[in-house]
Amino acid sequence: MIQEVLVTTQNAEGIPHIAPMGIHISNDEFIILPFRPSTTLNNILQSESVVINYCDDVRIFAGCLTGRRDWPLTPTEKITGNYLSSALAHKELKLIRVEDDETRPKLFCKAIHSVNHAAFAGFNRAQFAVLEAAILVSRLKMLPLDKIQPEIDYLSIGLNKTAGEKELEAWGWLMEIVEEHKQEQEKT
Repeated sequence: MIQEVLVTTQNAEGIPHIAPMGIHISNDEFIILPFRPSTTLNNILQSESVVINYCDDVRIFAGCLTGRRDWPLTPTEKITGNYLSSALAHKELKLIRVEDDETRPKLFCKAIHSVNHAAFAGFNRAQFAVLEAAILVSRLKMLPLDKIQPEIDYLSIGLNKTAGEKELEAWGWLMEIVEEHKQEQEKT
């Protein structure tokens, strides 16, 4: 199973980093597959720890992909690091082993501490649309625009029917990046 979450890590100087990521879960192992090069990969390898944040504020997912990474953090309890203050729940993980790979190493982690902060009320269609659009935006340089645009058009239907202010704001950030990408493509 893959869960779309936000991971928080920090470097040796204590500078935090937030990144959206699909985490593989198998039994009691959490498998993280960051691309090389990445801040997340470097931080996990240095600190041997990472935090998984379960969050329903889709602005954070969209924000991380659009240069908005300044979200409130709270210190963790069992590892050195931080979790998102708005997280509904978080898990503090320790790195157990690494399967190295030139492109995407597999980082196997185990939860050493879990906390539930608030109840999950469920996602509406707009939140789902923003999450899916964020994934598409993260792949703008990997997928052709004629594959991405029809998916964005379809996702906008659910967004337009169910979005609140947060979802509309997040969607707007993502669509700015898509438009910039289109303009770059037209120049080439």
